[in-house]
This record gives sequence, C-alpha cells and structure tokens, in this order.
Amino acid sequence: MKTNDFYVYPAVLTFEDGYDIAVTFPDLPGCATSGETEKEALDMAKEALSLHLFGMEKDGDEIPEPSAFKEVGKSLNANECVVLIEVFMPAVRMSQENKSINRTVTLPAWLNARALECGVNFSAVLQEALKSQLHMNK
Repeated sequence: MKTNDFYVYPAVLTFEDGYDIAVTFPDLPGCATSGETEKEALDMAKEALSLHLFGMEKDGDEIPEPSAFKEVGKSLNANECVVLIEVFMPAVRMSQENKSINRTVTLPAWLNARALECGVNFSAVLQEALKSQLHMNK
C-alpha cells in the first residue's frame, strides 16, 4: 500500500448553541472530534486526522481520496462550514513509533527498595537489558 507524506481532507465543523464544535470527516467514517473553541476544534481535527490515517496505514487499509472541497460544501446546513485539514505524516509516524509506553514489572520488594536507595533509573535499566537480550546493543 502506498502512503503519502501529506494528506489534506475536508472537515465539517458543526456549531450548536451550548455544545462543543463538532468536527467530522466525510471521507473517513469514525474520524470525529470536537473542541470548545474554533482553535481547539481545528487542533483536535488535525490530531484526529493524523492518528486515524496512521492507524489506517498500520492496518494496511486503503486510504480514500479526499472529496473535493466545493462538493462537501454543497450539502452543508446553515450551522456548518467546511475547512481543509492538512497533516504531515512523517512527523506523525515518528512520534507514534517512538513514543514511550508504560509497562508494569514485578520484582521482589527488597530489590525494589535497594534500587530506590541507589537511585536506579528503572526505565533505563530495563531498556538496556531488553536491548542486550534482543542483541540490539550498538
């Protein structure tokens, strides 16, 4: 499957009194978010789009072509507007593939206490041990 570095999709912002601004992507069912302000809604739209597309890429799903901006605008209600949201995928891919995750480990209480006394960085030790176990030391 071919992936792109840039994607630009139309998003529909829906304004309802007393509610957050809803954001949906007509071409990507299930990709939706919201924000209290226009800026927050747009920021959240960019994050939602980038993570949705990243997930599709990882799953090997076919990424649809975006609809034409003016075509999406033809079917809007008075309380809606269409905007284009652009994402740069190399940055998204790198951040998602290099993000830290939490793991729970179990060890004897005496070993934990001694390591804490010595100021051991548990994450660093575990990373080094895993790299050694997997023969990944540089």
